[in-house]
This record gives sequence, C-alpha cells and structure tokens, in this order.
Amino acid sequence: MTLVHWNPWKEIDTLQRLFEDTRVPSALSDRGFIKVPPAELQETEDAIHLKLEIPGISAKDLDIQVTENAVYISGERKSETKTEDKGTTKSEFYYGKFQRVIPLSARVQNTNVTADYKDGILNLTLPKTEQEKNKVVKVNLQ
Repeated sequence: MTLVHWNPWKEIDTLQRLFEDTRVPSALSDRGFIKVPPAELQETEDAIHLKLEIPGISAKDLDIQVTENAVYISGERKSETKTEDKGTTKSEFYYGKFQRVIPLSARVQNTNVTADYKDGILNLTLPKTEQEKNKVVKVNLQ
C-alpha cells in the first residue's frame, strides 16, 4: 500500500480558484456579489503596465483615477434589454456599476499616465518616479 500525503490547503486553493471569477461580496448588488474587471500587472524598470478586461462598456462610461500608489477604476454597464409584449428575455449578462482599486508596487508619475482602450481591453502605462527607477543599484564586483 502506498501512502499519499494529503494536503488540505491544495483543495482550498482549488476551490478558491473556482470562485476567483472576479466576483467580490457586496451589499450593492441584488445577488450579494458585484463583478469587477480582471487585471494583469507587469512591472518593468521604467513603468508599470496595467491591463484590464472591461468588455461591453464604452470609454465615456469609465472613470479612471491614478494616484502615486494606486489606480481607481469605476464604470457602469447599462442594460439595453428590450422586451416585447409576449416575449420573455433572459440574460446572463452583468449590468450595473463596478469599481476596483489596484494598489501599485511602486510609486508612479500619475501626471504622465497613458491609456489605450480597444476591443474591451484597457491598457494603462504608469511611468515610475525617478526615485523608484533608482531604487535598485547593481554593484559590480572586481
């Protein structure tokens, strides 16, 4: 008989990944959850690149605010459902407001942020401050 080491944390991690579909508890939503856009962060020497998936929302319905330490994004997907007299409409789309605050790992120059929004993907380039760029110095050994 082979002994297998059982790790209960592995099962908890698996369950957590199932529920990481970008829903967070909220008193603002009817179902008790509010959907937030998934994000991807990439840090380089000079900048932090933030990518958010926000399909179905026009740029005018987005509010993006950047401080030196965080990015605040909010918006609203408005319902466009038209119901006929005898017809029934069922929808699995999420309509409503969302907001997300993403803390940054380095201080950024919030006055020099560039943004691009295309095909439901928001790309932000957040240039680091000069102090952050010079934070790590390579030491050469002779």
